[in-house]
Amino acid sequence: MLTKAYPQETFEGDGVVVKRLFPISKRMNFDPFVLWDHFDISAGHGFPDHPHRGFEAITYMLSGGVHHKDNLNNDAFVDKGGAQVFCAGGGIVHSEMPAEEGQSIGIQLWVNLPKHLKAVEPSYQQVLNKSLPIVHFEGGNYRTIVGEGSPVKLHTDVNYQHVSLRKSKYYQTHIDRGFNVIVYVLSGKVIVKGEEVSSNEAVLMENQQDQQLSIKADQDSEFMFCCGLSHHEPINQHGPYVD
Repeated sequence: MLTKAYPQETFEGDGVVVKRLFPISKRMNFDPFVLWDHFDISAGHGFPDHPHRGFEAITYMLSGGVHHKDNLNNDAFVDKGGAQVFCAGGGIVHSEMPAEEGQSIGIQLWVNLPKHLKAVEPSYQQVLNKSLPIVHFEGGNYRTIVGEGSPVKLHTDVNYQHVSLRKSKYYQTHIDRGFNVIVYVLSGKVIVKGEEVSSNEAVLMENQQDQQLSIKADQDSEFMFCCGLSHHEPINQHGPYVD
């Protein structure tokens, strides 16, 4: 099943503009994923100290950078092409503040923890851009944020990539049985299973059946490709908590 999806603009934290794919009133989650935010943070704004529990989060930077501090004594900065990853587990308090100049733009993705890991010990991973592998293919390239070659480790089986694709070229990948897929276009226009998807639009595909996926660029394009194995467990989200 394929669904076209559109983000909803909202404000979060201290003056941060967010294009939110979910949770919104029409779409609360997409098992195992519980939040997808395309954020744009101006210098002087951001996310001061706040708590989380019950999920893992990946903040991937498209431009600028983010400074993370938490109650585990982590204090780190990542810039364009890098990622910050934390497992909130039984509870973590952290802040995410942007670079001191310009705009800091990226994607934040929350991945639900399975029930038996909800109270796992919280942890943090700083992943600099040089640590994330880039694969070149005919017509484009992709940086692997989670998956083969990446140092990022999650408790859920996820494949997550930032793809650049030239006009009329194809990106091809294999989807394992039972995975749910997100394709979110950052710029340009791509065609996914006959569906045109333009900048700041997405397609969601449920319960894929061990198959190849081919995405064609109608224009020079960049997009996020993400797939993950469903937990098939209830998702109870209460703001910053996923119980």
